[in-house]
Amino acid sequence: MTAHTDTEGSVVTVYKVSGMSCGHCEGAVSGEISSIPGVSSVQAVASSGEVTVTSAAPLDEEAVRAAVDEAGFELVGKA
Repeated sequence: MTAHTDTEGSVVTVYKVSGMSCGHCEGAVSGEISSIPGVSSVQAVASSGEVTVTSAAPLDEEAVRAAVDEAGFELVGKA
């Protein structure tokens, strides 16, 4: 599991997402995940397929999966 709490009390989790290939893909995934309550930042990297999410508390993986699906991609799991 790749989730840890940083010094500010936020939780940082890295997810693997398949299908991202460009900046537009990164923006779509970031936008959908950003709409989940408690999320403060999202960084998607198409080249690695990794999405780093900072949130106030651990996120429900099904909520993240639904957001990624809505963007048109597939959540593989936590990196």
